[in-house]
Amino acid sequence: MNAYEVIALRYATHARPASENFLYPAAAGEDPHDYPMPIDYFVWVIRDRERVILVDTGFDHPAAAARGRKLLQHPVEALRKLGIDAADIRDVVITHLHYDHAGNLGAFPHARFHLQDGEMAFATGRCMCHPPLRYPFDIEDVVTMVRRVHAGRVNFIDGSAEIAPGISLHHVPGHTRGLQCVRVATARGWVVLASDALHFYANAERQNPFPIVVDLAAMMESWNKLLQLAGDVRRVVPGHDPLVMTRYPRLSLDGVESVMLHENPIV
Repeated sequence: MNAYEVIALRYATHARPASENFLYPAAAGEDPHDYPMPIDYFVWVIRDRERVILVDTGFDHPAAAARGRKLLQHPVEALRKLGIDAADIRDVVITHLHYDHAGNLGAFPHARFHLQDGEMAFATGRCMCHPPLRYPFDIEDVVTMVRRVHAGRVNFIDGSAEIAPGISLHHVPGHTRGLQCVRVATARGWVVLASDALHFYANAERQNPFPIVVDLAAMMESWNKLLQLAGDVRRVVPGHDPLVMTRYPRLSLDGVESVMLHENPIV
C-alpha cells in the first residue's frame, strides 16, 4: 500500500468566542464565561510520487469579505508555492458543499470532483428552502458543481469508496447530509481528515457538537466512525482547529502556513 504525504494548508482564520463553536456552551464542564476560540480554515494535499489529490478548495477574497473572515492566502496561491499548479490537479475531493470547502472550483479546469450523492441532493433539494440550512452554502459554488456534473466531471460516492490505492472516502453525516471524510495511508498509519465531521478536538472531547448541524445524532455517531477508521484518536485530524498548527511539524516553506499530518504529532 502507498504511504502518502498529507499536508494541511491554513488559508484563513476568524476570531470568535467559544460560544460560537459549541451547541451547548454551558454544558460538558465548559467555563460559563465566554472566552476567545478562533477558527481556522484549511485545504489538504495528499501526494506521493504518482499523484496529487486535493481535499477541498477553500474560498476566495470576495467570500472572505462577505463573511467577515480573514483570508491569509488564496488557496490556489498556497498550492503554487507548494509547487502544485491548480491546472495540473486531476482529482479533487469535496468533503461537502459549504462555502469554505467548495469555492474556487473554476481554478481546477482539468479536475474530476469526488462528492457524495447525498451532498448534491442536500444542496439542491427542499432543505435549501430553509434559510438557516442554506446559509453556509454559496449558491454560485453549488451551481458551478451542477455544471461539473453536466460536464461529466463528478464522481459520485454512495457511502464509502476507494479513489486511489490507500485513499478512501467515507460518509460521515450530521453537519450536512452528505459530508464525507478522507482516510489516507501514511507511514504512521491511517490518517483521517475529518473535515467538518469534527470541527475542533474539543467537540468530541467534551461531547459538545459544533452548532451548524442537520442531524445531531448522526454527527455524534460520525465521531465514532472517525475513530474506527483511524484506529487511534491521534490520527483523526479536525477540520478547523488551530491546534492542528501546533500539534504537527511545520513544513519549511516561506509564505505558506502548513503542517505535515503524515508525521507524528510533536505535542
